[in-house]
Amino acid sequence: MNHHTASRDPDALATLETRFALKVVAHLHDQSEDVSPAIAERLRFAREQALARAKGTPLASAGLAPVFAGSGSWNPMSGSKSEHWRLFLSLFVPAAALLVGLMLIQAYHSENEIVITAEIDAALLADDLPPEAYRDSAFVEYLRNPVVE
Repeated sequence: MNHHTASRDPDALATLETRFALKVVAHLHDQSEDVSPAIAERLRFAREQALARAKGTPLASAGLAPVFAGSGSWNPMSGSKSEHWRLFLSLFVPAAALLVGLMLIQAYHSENEIVITAEIDAALLADDLPPEAYRDSAFVEYLRNPVVE
């Protein structure tokens, strides 16, 4: 059977398509073990999507949600004012809480650093040693190493 007769005979064409499909399936099956988990998940979703389309079932009723960027449509100007406020609050409140939290953390660390520096300064000024002694590298090394008796 040559390629010209197969294009005229629908049964021969179907047979060729079936053989080709079986070869592709066999090759894909052989290569499926080397696929990363992320790609495997995308393939699973595509397979479920194709099955839902083949059955004529919309994706929403099949329990599937679009996960690819650009799939579906969203118009922020559609909907009621309460939906707009809900959307605004769902975006603004977590961002504001994060910002306030970061500001509180920064204030705490600044205050803590000021207190530690003040304690060191007070200890230096109250000590019997003059501040010039702390500039001597040998004396600083002596202070770092505990005296062993």
